[in-house]
Amino acid sequence: MDVRQSIHSEHARQLDTAALRREFLIEKIFEADSYTLTYSHIDRIIIGGVMPVQQSVSIGSEVGQQLGVSYFLERRELGVINIGGPGLIDVDGKIWEIGHEEALYVGKGAQTVLFRSANPEQPAKFYYNSAPAHTTYPDKKITLEEASPATLGDPATSNRRTINKFIVPDVLPTCQLTMGLTKLEPGSLWNTMPCHTHERRMEVYFYFDMDEETAVFHMMGEPQETRHLLVHNEQAVISPSWSIHAGVGTKRYTFIWGMAGENQVFDDMDHVKVSELR
Repeated sequence: MDVRQSIHSEHARQLDTAALRREFLIEKIFEADSYTLTYSHIDRIIIGGVMPVQQSVSIGSEVGQQLGVSYFLERRELGVINIGGPGLIDVDGKIWEIGHEEALYVGKGAQTVLFRSANPEQPAKFYYNSAPAHTTYPDKKITLEEASPATLGDPATSNRRTINKFIVPDVLPTCQLTMGLTKLEPGSLWNTMPCHTHERRMEVYFYFDMDEETAVFHMMGEPQETRHLLVHNEQAVISPSWSIHAGVGTKRYTFIWGMAGENQVFDDMDHVKVSELR
């Protein structure tokens, strides 16, 4: 378990590139036949990936012990989006077939969650977020067709994109976790601009669908104290509530966003004009 501390906005202003990357960037999400797990003290979100190839992978009781509980999801809910080949997730004996760009929500209390790929030649890549939960909601699979879509932006501003909201109140109930997948159209490079913050929840961006020489300049920091991180394929950025979160790529890309906090209203944002950024 990689543990990240909360960072005060005034502290973040003093950090150099290496320190910003150490605090906010998750450079490795997937490892073959294993899982990764980063625990952030910012709203207690957990970020990671599971990539079963030759064998099944589970997030075992050792994680529960590190969290001070008996098993991983004793006091947590889980959201998973598969960006790889077809896979299966066994939740307490019930098998869910999760294809490419499909999602699964797992409610609090699931004791066994086992991941495997349908074809080792095309392994599944299960990206996940987990947040503390106070009650149990039903497990649910969400396909791309069942997600709540919204197409925003304009080619003139290079930010035409479709936001596919997989785990949101319009699709299913959760305690606090929300997740979705945003696809940029060809020729669009910005994932959002003008940018925003949202004081009532944090957010994590996971960038993928990028080749080796593609990068995203991820903008972060207070609106008048902006910084940037260079993000490459299958890397994630933790964004505190005080920070903007916007990126521009050298080519188009796709990203998954996940949020945790006290408010699930998607449009509850504090918008920042471009002219106000510094």
